[in-house]
Amino acid sequence: MADGQKPSIQGKLPNTQGKLGGKIRALRRKELMSQAELARRLSISASYLNLIEHDQRALTAELLIKLAQVLPIDFQTLSGRAEERLSADLMEAFSDPFFDGHNLMATEVREVAEQSPNVVRAILALFEGWQASRNLNETLASKVYADQNLPGVAASRLPSEEVNDFVQQHMNFFPDLEEAAESLWRSAHLEADDLSAGLLRVLTRDLGVDVQVHRSGSRPVPLRRYDPERKVLFLSEVLTAHSRRFQLAVQIALLLFPVLIDKLSDDTLLTSQESRTLGRLVLANYFASAIVMPYEPFLDVTRRERYDIELLGNRFGASFEQVCHRLTTLQRPGREGVPLHFVRVDLAGNISKHFSASGIRFARFSGACPRWNIHAAFLTPGLIRTQLSKMPDGNSFFCLARTVPKGRGGFHASHTVHAIGLGCNVRYASQMVYADGMDLQRLDSAIPVGVTCRLCERMDCDQRAFPSLRHTMQVDENVRGASPYMLSLG
Repeated sequence: MADGQKPSIQGKLPNTQGKLGGKIRALRRKELMSQAELARRLSISASYLNLIEHDQRALTAELLIKLAQVLPIDFQTLSGRAEERLSADLMEAFSDPFFDGHNLMATEVREVAEQSPNVVRAILALFEGWQASRNLNETLASKVYADQNLPGVAASRLPSEEVNDFVQQHMNFFPDLEEAAESLWRSAHLEADDLSAGLLRVLTRDLGVDVQVHRSGSRPVPLRRYDPERKVLFLSEVLTAHSRRFQLAVQIALLLFPVLIDKLSDDTLLTSQESRTLGRLVLANYFASAIVMPYEPFLDVTRRERYDIELLGNRFGASFEQVCHRLTTLQRPGREGVPLHFVRVDLAGNISKHFSASGIRFARFSGACPRWNIHAAFLTPGLIRTQLSKMPDGNSFFCLARTVPKGRGGFHASHTVHAIGLGCNVRYASQMVYADGMDLQRLDSAIPVGVTCRLCERMDCDQRAFPSLRHTMQVDENVRGASPYMLSLG
């Protein structure tokens, strides 16, 4: 996007011609309001309202405005994006072999998500509990088989999964933390050219914290450890200069804004003390990103340099992963960046972090598609790989991926490698420098990618690991394709 060009807001308002009747009916009932009472307050007849609630009459923009004055309408909910995610999550849950034989249709699942979203959430919670219980039984069986001790294992959702849902629910944008970071920049007179000194001054002079660098030696030490009784902050010497600065900002967030962070983490999606604690840390990291990469200057440079991640990292003194994270938070109304998705995977293909504003879906209950370029990034460490991909629903995406090594000290210390994936809908790809030279109008060469094998309809995929839920499995013992399931057409 060129400098000064106003970002598009198309798609941010709900389509008033869609199936909104069920949502209106649910909101009315939640407010304990009769159909006659709501019709009176809208200055329409009860029979006309009844037709609207059953999607037999269109909801006009004028009526929508009146409804917003009477009912607590969340326009993001009305837009259908929440129901789309619920429908996709429920369809993925139903792709489990446990449900084989029930002949569930995608249209049926979509209707349930639109009409009864709370029922869908309850079903998903039940499925997650059942899945956790199944995994627990498998874990315990493995321990018994190996003749090991049997420590207690909690059969609940992982805190990381709840925090991922929490971040997704807020679209990875927390305006209160953005304002807190901007306020600190002003009150502490921070300067971009000497940010580390400014943050150190806030900790030592304003908060009375003694900051020390902890020598690692031969034993591993925490990268950051704060002693609240002595008011001493220990930072490991293995941290790079910009990582130390980031951790200074994280500690400032935890000490200066505990009430705000507690308020934000007091969310129904975070159901355990562990998930709330992890959520607080994620929020503190968000604040640190907003300090190191202030919203308005960062957005301006991002647009001018066309999302050149490495250049942005050099300009703001941040790592590749930190810049990618920050790019996904550019959601300020009227000053939005490109809606991006973010994913981090390890060598085994485990997804440890994910967020999507682009519309792409990540597998929630099963393995990801091996055709994603993020898996191939491990073949070319340190190099950025790009990919045009096309999902089964027809949506196309531009994606980039690169490995990021993480060292923990000297020669004998362990070193881990993750791959970071970032991407957007193909219609935004021209705003990113990495798409230069690609023909974004012709998508014939786009790589067919799915969410997960069980939900993918493509039967000609030579990397299919499981049969598709959408086709009857019929393996011919006399024919062997590249995958056992390539010819499973019924």
